[in-house]
Amino acid sequence: MNHAAWKRKDLVGLKDLSADEIRLMLSTAKSLQEISLRPVKKVPTLRGRTVANLFFEPSTRTRISFELAEKRLSADTINFTGSVSSTVKGETLKDTVRNIESLKVEIIVIRHPASGAPHALAESLPVSVVNAGDGINEHPTQALLDMFTIQEKKGTLANIKVAFIGDILHSRVARSNIWGLTKMGAKVVVCGPKTLLPPKVESLGVSATTDLGTAIKDADVINLLRIQTERQSECFFPSIREYANSYQINREVLQHAKPDVLIMHPGPVNRGIELASDVMDGPYSVILDQVTNGLAVRMAVLYLLSGARKKAAEK
Repeated sequence: MNHAAWKRKDLVGLKDLSADEIRLMLSTAKSLQEISLRPVKKVPTLRGRTVANLFFEPSTRTRISFELAEKRLSADTINFTGSVSSTVKGETLKDTVRNIESLKVEIIVIRHPASGAPHALAESLPVSVVNAGDGINEHPTQALLDMFTIQEKKGTLANIKVAFIGDILHSRVARSNIWGLTKMGAKVVVCGPKTLLPPKVESLGVSATTDLGTAIKDADVINLLRIQTERQSECFFPSIREYANSYQINREVLQHAKPDVLIMHPGPVNRGIELASDVMDGPYSVILDQVTNGLAVRMAVLYLLSGARKKAAEK
């Protein structure tokens, strides 16, 4: 692991990262993976450092994964939930974060419903900021753990065909994955109802189709995205049943896919809608591997950012 190779104070998205920076993240995660296999699952890397987890949106997997990663690295943590915070009383996000910063916090992990919120904080604050999901913009650690899982199972990301099926329009997971996978040489196709495909999505270096069979043909990975009703202000398709009839991944559909295809999902899964239960629990699924790998990836993010911030403070 090489702290010195990582220069950035923050991780707010994959759009601006280089392929080499992504490789460093993935290789660092690989080297940290074995910590969870030890009898004592803890290292002193971030001892004496404080990390604040600011979650202004509901979260279970991401929040728990970050909290556990921080504990594995021996950091002190502050957990802050927007629904019970001063922001409900009218305090601005920036003022809230400045108050937390005054407690000598070194890293802030933030999930926020407004796209761009982590970027604004990163530009205005000296502490390191990690984007744990902002609006419909990006979710960089989810994309990194997805790429880590694909590389672990397939041995490479280059020339791997990855199909994203579902609500592409509202998916920050899809956006971060597209930025990351295309930089690593993967071939990406997005698929869903025309109303859930972003305009001119092909300009991001991907192919797009409304036909499920076309999307999964020769795909090495199928990454399912749930219908995000909480981010939709209008109806984008006639009914959930009709959506499932056209876009659900089930055993019948998988007959047309590669025999070693990987089934992925960022969670939570709507069983029986985007993914049939028997496929989710079957041999194609690596969804639980994604959860496991998320811990190593988030440890790597905290590790690399803490090193970059320390170097900046020493200058």
